[in-house]
Amino acid sequence: MSTQDLESNMRKSVDAAQRTFNTIRTGRANPSLLDRLTVEYYGTDTPLKSLASISTPDSQTIALQPFDASSLALIEKAISTSDLGLTPNNDGKIIRINVPPLTEERRKDFCKLASRYAEEGKVALRNIRRDAIDKIKKIEKEGDISEDQSRDEQEKVQKLTNKFISEIEKHLSDKENEILKV
Repeated sequence: MSTQDLESNMRKSVDAAQRTFNTIRTGRANPSLLDRLTVEYYGTDTPLKSLASISTPDSQTIALQPFDASSLALIEKAISTSDLGLTPNNDGKIIRINVPPLTEERRKDFCKLASRYAEEGKVALRNIRRDAIDKIKKIEKEGDISEDQSRDEQEKVQKLTNKFISEIEKHLSDKENEILKV
């Protein structure tokens, strides 16, 4: 595995962690809160983004305009049963979701959730590191590179891993600050 491939895979893991952080509520309405939500539409789990246009008319409201009016009840049910803790209001054409301000306890819960997401991102990075080091050791065993070259390559992989782990920790810190800001 080349360094560029390794860096690319690690970048994808960091980006995935960042997208996951964006799904955590911070007290302001944000369409990305609904990114992970799927709706059972004609027997298939369909991303909410595919079924409705999502907008934020103000900082405390998310509005959903379904492309198909028959999916209104399904979308409402999916939001109600999700772990977001949001209550949809259906007026027959548009679903409005009021995003209430967060309580101190809820903010702490979201910080814990963000920490869990960060740890999942770090685990993904460590798995990529493990695979890369296994490949290096295999190449060394086959006699294609020396023990010193193998050690140097493993150090490069570890430095790259450390760089991306610190990036995830920075994203986590930023998200925690955003969550705790009243």
